[in-house]
Amino acid sequence: MADPTPVIDDLCAESEELDLLVAELSQEQWSLPTPAPGWTVAHQIAHLAWTDHSSLLAVTDQKAFSREVEKALAAPGDFVDEGAEEGARKPPSRLLAYWRAGREDLAEALRAAPAGARFPWYGPPMSTASMATARLMETWAHGLDVADALGVTRTATDRIRHIARLGVRTRDFAFGVHGLTPPFEEFRVELTAPSGEVWTFGPENATDRVTGPALDFCLLVTQRAHRTDLTLRAEGEDADQWLDIAQAFAGPPGAGRAAKGVSG
Repeated sequence: MADPTPVIDDLCAESEELDLLVAELSQEQWSLPTPAPGWTVAHQIAHLAWTDHSSLLAVTDQKAFSREVEKALAAPGDFVDEGAEEGARKPPSRLLAYWRAGREDLAEALRAAPAGARFPWYGPPMSTASMATARLMETWAHGLDVADALGVTRTATDRIRHIARLGVRTRDFAFGVHGLTPPFEEFRVELTAPSGEVWTFGPENATDRVTGPALDFCLLVTQRAHRTDLTLRAEGEDADQWLDIAQAFAGPPGAGRAAKGVSG
C-alpha cells in the first residue's frame, strides 16, 4: 500500500504557494474576475475552503458528510457555486483564515488516518492518498485561475506528477461521463516533467500513446487550457479522442476553455 505522506506533503506545499499569492491582496484584487465565469479570486479561494471542509467531514465525521451529500443531491447543479458564493461574501481576512484553518485540519486528519482507510465522497469512496491527490489537483488548478486574474505566471514543479497520474487513472471516467465506452486496452503515456525527468504510465508496447510535456497534460486534464494550445501528441484514434474529452475532476463534462484568440 502506497504511503500517502509524499502527496500530503505536496498538497501542503502547493497550498502554501497559493497562500503567498493571495495573502497580501487588496479588497479590489479579491474581487478580480477569473477565467471561471462568474467567479472572482474570492470565489476560487472560497471553493477550495468549502471543498477542504467537505473533505474533512468525509475523513472525520461521516454522518455529517452524508448530510452534505443529501444537500448536494437536492441541488446537483447549484451546490458547488452556492458554496463558493457563500464563502466569497466573507471579508477577505476571514475567508483567508477559514481556508488556512480548514486545509491544516484536513492535512492533519489525513496524516492520522489509519492505513487502508477509505472515505465517502460525492463519487466513489477515496483512499487517503486519493483524497490528498484530489485536493492537490484542485488547489493547483484553481491556483492557476487566481494567477490568471492577477496576471502572474506560476512556475510548474514536479508536484504535478500526482495530477498527471490522476489524469491517466481517470481516462475511463472521462469516456464514461461523455456516454462513451472506454477503450479496452491501456494507453502508454510518456510525459516530460518540469525537472526534465520522463514520467511513464501504461505498457510500453501499447498501440495508443500520448506524449508531451507533463505541464500541458495537467492543464488538459484539469481543463485549464484548450488542446490546440498545448503540445501533446496522440497516436491512435482512441488516444486522440481521449485528449478531446480528458477530465480528472468529478462531475459532469466540463465546458473547458476556449482556444487562445477565440471568444465565447
